[in-house]
Amino acid sequence: MNDTALERPFIPLAIAVLTVSDTRTIEDDRSGDTLVGRLETAGHKLAARAIVPDEIPAIRKTVEAWSRDPDIDVILTTGGTGFTGRDVTPEAIEPLFEKRMDGFSAVFHRISYDKIGTSTLQSRATAGVVRATYVFVLPGSPGACKDAWDGILDAQLDYRHRPCNFVEILPRLDEHLRRGATISV
Repeated sequence: MNDTALERPFIPLAIAVLTVSDTRTIEDDRSGDTLVGRLETAGHKLAARAIVPDEIPAIRKTVEAWSRDPDIDVILTTGGTGFTGRDVTPEAIEPLFEKRMDGFSAVFHRISYDKIGTSTLQSRATAGVVRATYVFVLPGSPGACKDAWDGILDAQLDYRHRPCNFVEILPRLDEHLRRGATISV
């Protein structure tokens, strides 16, 4: 079922990593480093990296700009998915979704449950599509980033993964725009 077809070529994607934090810097951003390390090890390209504070306008501005960049295929965010007052990443990004990926959250929580039990309930991990760009909103812990990458993203962002993957439908994510329909994001 999780077959990787070796006869298909690997297609590297351009992936941006956004850390949402009031306290982290590039020097101590372990979650961002985890994602960058894993995407590069898989053969993908780091297209951009930034850290923004836990503020809706700052998060949204970066995601909107990156989603407009034709050289970015995927955006990974880390941080701000909990329940505290400063955790606002889902509120910043979900209104931008043209299509919501409900299954991502379900699978992420199943994987997380096996590792941290009911504590997985404290994450509001989510995903969707913004302007033909995949956006994955991950918790801020390195462990959660490892779980999301190793358990979901590594396979789904690999064109060789069968029976299907996100890469093979990437060119079709903006069909509605090419048909003349408009969206307001």
